[in-house]
Order: sequence, then structure tokens, then C-alpha cells
Amino acid sequence: MSRLNEENLRMARQIISMYPKKKSAMIPLLHLAQEQSGLVSNEAMTHIAELIEVTPAEVLGTCSFYEMFKRHPVGEYQINICHGISCHLLGAEDVLDHAEKSLGVKEGEITKDGKFSFDGVECVAACTEAPCLQVNYRYINKVNSDGFDELIADLRNGGKAEIPKHGRLANIRQKVSSEKLAGPAGVEDASPPVWLRRNKEEQ
Repeated sequence: MSRLNEENLRMARQIISMYPKKKSAMIPLLHLAQEQSGLVSNEAMTHIAELIEVTPAEVLGTCSFYEMFKRHPVGEYQINICHGISCHLLGAEDVLDHAEKSLGVKEGEITKDGKFSFDGVECVAACTEAPCLQVNYRYINKVNSDGFDELIADLRNGGKAEIPKHGRLANIRQKVSSEKLAGPAGVEDASPPVWLRRNKEEQ
């Protein structure tokens, strides 16, 4: 595992320049590190801390809070099978059991070809589409065992081009022109809001 490579370091500096405060770029930089290596390494977190002038502990605190950031290897396609109450009632446990048999690995493991890993996760906020799963955070709804097998076959043969391999946040990177970049909010210098001025006048 490594720090950001030269190309991503250039990208990181560009991302940082889009924010009034360097620290605000932390989450996009964590995504960039994960895109590079498929996970967020300790070395990458240290590098990010240096770039945005915070402690490595602050970067780890953010990284460990969000489930989407992985600090351990996962497959090219990380499958999160929801077993929240709606999905559970509509057959998620059957899909989880089937995934283990179909892929030949237990929850949290990676298939021998490195393509797939899966986990049971809490609610992914798609209760009306239960049972639901995500592949690299792209939703697949109303899945049963047969649908799971079809999904895996599609992923193996490249039939789901809209789902990038794990770590890649998007197929198109956002570009913002310099005149549209956010500036400092200047909250400290702002005049008191109308409601506060009114309350003071009434006292």
C-alpha cells in the first residue's frame, strides 16, 4: 500500500484548491486514495493529513466512520446485501445464504479470482424495493437467488458497464471553473440575522 501516486497527487491538489478550507477536501481525497488502491491504506491517510494540514487521527476518524471506505481488501465488486427489517421480511437471509453458496466464500471473504466479496449490511434506505443490494454502491432492487446469479454472470462478462470496479467513485470526474469555486463564507463578519436583531430590539 502506498501514498498517493504522482498523478493522484496532482489531482488531490486540484481538489483541495476547490475548497475555501483544505480540511473540507478530506472525503474527496479518501475517495481518491481508495480509487488508487481499492482501499484506504494507513500511508494514504497520513499523506492526506499532510496535504490538508490535519492529524492522521482526524483522517482515520472520518475514514472509519463511513462504511464506503474500506481499510482492508475487497473484491473488484463489493456486494452489500441489506438485511434491514424490510429486506429481512422479504427474503434477504435467503439471498445471503445463496450468495455464500454461489460465490463459494463466506461473508467478508474474497473469491479466488479477486472479483467478488459480499457483506450483510444494515438498511440501505431502499425499503420499498426490498430485498435490495448494492454493487459498489449502485442499487440492485427486488433481488432473489436467481436474480443474484444473473447479476454475478452479468458482472463476470462485462454486462454491467455502468458499475465501475470498487474504489472508483464515478466514471466522470467533476470539473468546476475557477469563477464558480466556493469562496470563504465570511460568517464571522456577517451581520446578525433579522430575527436576532428583532429580538434584541424587543428586549
